[in-house]
Amino acid sequence: MTELRTERLLLRQWTEADKEPFAALNADPAVMEHFPAMLTREQSDEMVDRTARAVVERGFGWWAVEVLETGRFIGFTGLSVASFEAPFTPAVEIGWRLSKDAWGNGYATEGARAALAYGFGPLGLDEIVSFTATTNLPSQRVMQRIGMTHDEADDFDHSRLEPGHRLRRHVLYRIARP
Repeated sequence: MTELRTERLLLRQWTEADKEPFAALNADPAVMEHFPAMLTREQSDEMVDRTARAVVERGFGWWAVEVLETGRFIGFTGLSVASFEAPFTPAVEIGWRLSKDAWGNGYATEGARAALAYGFGPLGLDEIVSFTATTNLPSQRVMQRIGMTHDEADDFDHSRLEPGHRLRRHVLYRIARP
């Protein structure tokens, strides 16, 4: 099982102890503002189980993130295979979701840079994408900080959201292997 370390973070496999704080994060309206819905405890636990399996099967996925200094779980970051149809798929995406009390510390950027290095290094990927609702400016700023670029022509309507849904329109950012 691959673990990634940065100066302040450990990106690691999920544990049972992560389920409770992850469920709280997924039930926080501020954290889930740019997602279609908050997750129930059962949905959150299923997500942990599913992503933990993906990490084992693929060697990458949404890694659980903990702060090295305290050992505190703060969310996830990592790489995943985009699981819906869009003009840019198949693709590997980079993403993150952190607890609100972890925002503003540069953790999303730091973890994402480690995930990019792993994707372009050991995984040998040629390109990594990221996408979010047009309203999610904080995530777009992380994408920009890690060197991703945006072309308005690549923006798309998310196929899993109904026409007229407030989050349907998405921006796509890309980064190629250096």
